[in-house]
Amino acid sequence: MKRVIDGKIYDTDTAERIGTHGYSNFRDFRYENTDLYKTKKGAWFLCGEGGPLSRWSQSRGNGQTGGSGIEALTTTEALAWCEAAGINADTIAKYFLVVEA
Repeated sequence: MKRVIDGKIYDTDTAERIGTHGYSNFRDFRYENTDLYKTKKGAWFLCGEGGPLSRWSQSRGNGQTGGSGIEALTTTEALAWCEAAGINADTIAKYFLVVEA
């Protein structure tokens, strides 16, 4: 999938996939399958699909339907997504230079 956001191209074919998070199944309105990517220039983005109660929902008429898309993230937002999605600590340390407390 490819999308232009604020004059920058985000392309899943050329970016590195860092982690993935899924929830439930297709029959659940909260279904979601989302991947975190990092571009060669260091930009972060999410790409995913989901049901009408997911982050990927789209307005249709007076309701919501499932959808898909790409969302640009800051480094701070990407780190927060990794922590919330349960991405393993080694991956987080590799990409976000986490120092032991």
